[in-house]
Amino acid sequence: MSAGLDLTPSPRAQELRERLIEFMNDEVFPAEAAYHAHRHAGGPDDHSLPPVVEQLKKSARERGLWNLFLPAVSGISNLDYAGLAEITGWSLELAPEAINGQAPDTGNMELLHLFGTDEQKREWLDPLMEGTIRSVFAMTEKDVASSDATNIETSIVRDGDEYVVNGRKWWSSGAADERARVFIVMGKTDLEAPRHRQQSMLLVPRDTPGLTVVRDVPVFGRHDQHGHCEVLFEDVRVPVANLLGEEGGGFAMAQARLGPGRIHHCMRALGAAERAMQLMVGRAHSRVAFGKPLAEQGMVQRDIAESRIAITQARLLCQHAAAVIDAHGNKAAATLVSQAKVSVPRVALDVIDRAIQVHGGMGVSDDVPLAAMYGWHRAMRIFDGPDEVHLRSIARTEPVGDALLRP
Repeated sequence: MSAGLDLTPSPRAQELRERLIEFMNDEVFPAEAAYHAHRHAGGPDDHSLPPVVEQLKKSARERGLWNLFLPAVSGISNLDYAGLAEITGWSLELAPEAINGQAPDTGNMELLHLFGTDEQKREWLDPLMEGTIRSVFAMTEKDVASSDATNIETSIVRDGDEYVVNGRKWWSSGAADERARVFIVMGKTDLEAPRHRQQSMLLVPRDTPGLTVVRDVPVFGRHDQHGHCEVLFEDVRVPVANLLGEEGGGFAMAQARLGPGRIHHCMRALGAAERAMQLMVGRAHSRVAFGKPLAEQGMVQRDIAESRIAITQARLLCQHAAAVIDAHGNKAAATLVSQAKVSVPRVALDVIDRAIQVHGGMGVSDDVPLAAMYGWHRAMRIFDGPDEVHLRSIARTEPVGDALLRP
């Protein structure tokens, strides 16, 4: 299915790329200091949004850099958006939200766009697309191996014209931010159904009685602004009209959500790798050791060259996967997406690690963003499916015996 795929971005995507790079250099990078100053002043328990982000959002809309992630709205392809998502990865804490392309909201908006009723779209999709609220995707659970989504234990039981939710979730990204007004909760509605038809998704407003955000879970000691939370659902009641899609459709909807979303994550990770590469090269040219710049030392030259090769290879894999999604749909691209999800975080970690090494003591400090970048991209080998699950899926698609050698 991949024969003849053109990985060239469209003219509109190329124009958006130039506009986005200009936005990054003119506004996003200069705003990073104010963002981190606000976060430092508030401390780890403060999840308020630094005001500079709203300023960036306003500017991005004026520049036409808004809701680019959704092909039905933006008019660009997944392949086109992949290159733009990479650029936002240069400043992961600011740029994705500035263009309304941040996780988990993009995946949640895709779900609502594909499966929401007209009323659900009016109540939740419209304000999400406007950037006036945020959202949470509550699937992962602490007490079961959530890499197998059929393991989840949260119950969704119908009681008359309401559903009742009971369960405990964690790594519910975004839940620490009060702007997250709706939770998409995955739970089991029918334990007697086939394993992949037991799950359903429910829209639960934040202020529903019985919903408690227990705590924010740090990632390698760092608390992100929007948080990654443990959330308790105790006899949470919502109207039957809050069912997203159909009963038993939760697992299939989760797979539909994760396909393009994984590519977005991977491309942002490549953007982080590119920034680490830039920092590494800059440091290598400015630092002198043993009588000459680091950039002239053979070991450092090798690190730079190996990093460039790996980034280029990983980018082509992501672009290939995105092009197959555009041409043939999520199912056809599943193995390529899994390959990207395994390989890209490894590449990003390798490049970031080399950049840390070239920076010496500064590399492990917070004077440069490398330590924070490393922690997040190490976590990426676990979220959206751990490496082992994707490797298992990839291996299962390989043909048996000499099938490829037959005429």
